[in-house]
Amino acid sequence: MKYLLMIYGNKEKWASLPEEQWPEVIAEQEAFNARYRATGELLGAYGLADAEEAKLVRRVDGAAVVTDGPYLETKEYMASFYLLDVADEARAREIAADMPIAGTDPVELWPVPHESA
Repeated sequence: MKYLLMIYGNKEKWASLPEEQWPEVIAEQEAFNARYRATGELLGAYGLADAEEAKLVRRVDGAAVVTDGPYLETKEYMASFYLLDVADEARAREIAADMPIAGTDPVELWPVPHESA
């Protein structure tokens, strides 16, 4: 069964982290990624650009209309997502709880019941 893990970012929180602490934070996350890639349970880990770089795309009268930024006005935004392929929800919960950021921030866990061929 596939599951999506989502981490939300907050620009103020990231900015408050001392610069010298970033290598440790990144190393912890990379170790997590390597551990679950090695088991075959982590299919992909993706960090997203800052919310200020996001675009909204709509089709109006057959043409693309592009506007800046996420639609919702919020401090938090999706910062990263991870795709798992695990035996069951219990295992997905274990992996989500093992994510380094789970000690301070929630990690959303979503079942992915459908996959396009």
